[in-house]
Amino acid sequence: MQQQNERQTYQGLMHRVQKKLMVRWYNELDAATETGHPAVYLMVSGNCVELLRAFDVLPVYPEINALQLAIRNKSLPALLKSEELGYATDNCGYVKADIGANSLGDKATLGTRLPKPALILCNYVGCNTYVKWFEHLAALTGAPLYVLDIPFMRQETASPEDVQYVVRQLEEIIKLLEKITGKKLDIENLKEHLKRARTAEDLWCEVRNFSKHRPAPYDAYFDNTTMMGPLYVYRGMQECIDFFEVAKKEFQERARQGLGAVSPEKFRIVVEGPPPYPYFRKFRDMLAHWGACAVASTYSTVGGIWEFGFRHDSNNPLYSIAEHMISQNLANRSFLQRYEQIDRYIEEYSADALLIHSVKSCRLFSAGQGDMREYFFRQREVPTLFVESDLEDPRYFSAAQMQNRIDAFFESLEHQKLYKSHPTLSSGGPR
Repeated sequence: MQQQNERQTYQGLMHRVQKKLMVRWYNELDAATETGHPAVYLMVSGNCVELLRAFDVLPVYPEINALQLAIRNKSLPALLKSEELGYATDNCGYVKADIGANSLGDKATLGTRLPKPALILCNYVGCNTYVKWFEHLAALTGAPLYVLDIPFMRQETASPEDVQYVVRQLEEIIKLLEKITGKKLDIENLKEHLKRARTAEDLWCEVRNFSKHRPAPYDAYFDNTTMMGPLYVYRGMQECIDFFEVAKKEFQERARQGLGAVSPEKFRIVVEGPPPYPYFRKFRDMLAHWGACAVASTYSTVGGIWEFGFRHDSNNPLYSIAEHMISQNLANRSFLQRYEQIDRYIEEYSADALLIHSVKSCRLFSAGQGDMREYFFRQREVPTLFVESDLEDPRYFSAAQMQNRIDAFFESLEHQKLYKSHPTLSSGGPR
């Protein structure tokens, strides 16, 4: 009963501040429909939000709008509407929810309105669905479209030629933003945004490191997902720094007191893949029931990877933004680089197992995850659970089947731990 109460009440100050910031953002977008304040649609992966903020332009992320629909159990009507319009059932759930919501009245999840975009900025990384999605948004809104072509990572680091290629495109976008806002780029203002982004990136990394504690004071899958909102909406602004100061202080205190995100913490897991947003809380509770806490996750790095050392550099603003867009986000890296990232997580965060949540409507994330499971289980001998549902569509989530898979895995993992602590017993581990 004590464990159940802990799961039900774990919503700290970080969560409340995050909610206020996201509500404020939606209210600003709503106000922009009346004032005409310029807004630009862009993608989370490898975003260049600092550049927009330097022009005082509001960012709009269709992905965040789509996931907010899902987590509030409002995605199904939008999905059905898009299928009625002709989108296939296996199209990207984000795309269908966003297009469907637009067709149903362009209301954001909080009942607020979204402004007509001054520009559709397709910062294309990794997934060609993005291009088609933003082409459709441009057609629906009548806004101009700019496809920012980001070369896929073909080696360990971004080549100077690739960085230069992106810088030239950023310079074209600056001209578009100058035309939209009627003001020239203030390079010193952009540098100040990058300095603040760098501070927020330092704090984000400090926060992530708290999950190396035993017990982990926060869940690095579900809570990191919560923190991604302010990270991408407000990065480059003081609000982002203030938010992560709050999170750092809260988790630092929980670590000092020995309070875990789940109690008792029995298993430390690394999670690969996006969460099932329509069943976000239920999925968390299924894992917490077994004392399983995520200590690291790949999904929380789709918008930027800073934990391995990269930071935005105000001394080289455009080069720094370009390098971030090419090489420092999960979506634009190879699967082998993702293997290395997971390997590091398992080692550095002392994880017991890997959980792969494969989503049906996102091929970018899910293609190859079967091989990933074989690699970690057979070659790295890491107990690995592979489950499937979707990030947006509630029709793909079977609570009973999911519960059975999770129960069977952790029951087996529990036995394996028991056998390891009592070597005279015969062993059998999760398969």
